[in-house]
Amino acid sequence: MARHIVIGVDGSAPATAAVEWAAADAQRRELSLRILHVCEDWPYRVDTTRYCAGTLAAAADRARALTRGVEVTTQLLSGNVVDTLIGESRSADSVVIGSRGLGGFAGMMVGSVSMGVAGHAAGPVVVVRETSVVVHGRVVVGYDGSQHSEAAMRYAVEQARAREVPLHVIYAWQAPVVSTYAAAYGSFLEDAYEQETETAQERVARWRDGNPDVAITDETVVGHPVNFLIEAGGTADLVVVGSRGLGGFASAVLGSVSHAVLHHLRCPVAVVRPGITARKDGQISTARNKGSGDG
Repeated sequence: MARHIVIGVDGSAPATAAVEWAAADAQRRELSLRILHVCEDWPYRVDTTRYCAGTLAAAADRARALTRGVEVTTQLLSGNVVDTLIGESRSADSVVIGSRGLGGFAGMMVGSVSMGVAGHAAGPVVVVRETSVVVHGRVVVGYDGSQHSEAAMRYAVEQARAREVPLHVIYAWQAPVVSTYAAAYGSFLEDAYEQETETAQERVARWRDGNPDVAITDETVVGHPVNFLIEAGGTADLVVVGSRGLGGFASAVLGSVSHAVLHHLRCPVAVVRPGITARKDGQISTARNKGSGDG
């Protein structure tokens, strides 16, 4: 069973925010912290060892100052940052990183490292942009019934349970493209929406029944899910999405929803890839995370 959170740090402000987020998460969920700094080769003949070691030590000091009884370990590594964090994700509960590190472009909300790790990691990747000042008291998840969203739901339920806050589930239904001149067009859309809503509610009901200790609310909306997730994220402590939904291309690493949410939301975003199995009753069976947060 994976019992540690991996944090990738580089000395930037978003990385510090990631350490603070992960420390709180580890405290709530009784996990340990493994803080990593990948000391990449510079194009100049500069010995970066002292800087890299200082970056790692500062992150560890911050994590220890924010926790009680949480084991904190560190490791200084060399190589490619993205590849290293992806490799570490295979044995971790989750990976937490800042939205944009020292190598990112100033105008970008999310850097290449966070996008690369979120698209390929073996488990949940939490991308943190800044230290949270306001606590809203809810977790939001996008859920469309796909394998990726089932994985997102499991993680979202676990997060809501650990925080003792409600979980709000959003299913966005996009109307099929049908000629407005077709006979009974309005009736067709109304019937289709009712069927989609009923199916979505049944899916959420299984999770609600399987996790009675978590208050789960849900809504079905009409339109692109990104707009509704961004709006809901304005009053959420965490937004959880699958790495790809039903509308994603099979070859895509990140779907349009997860990609857009990462770029536009200011609150922490968790991108979850499948690799865990949801039972029909909404509870979870998994070799990698078995027993962690199931109702």
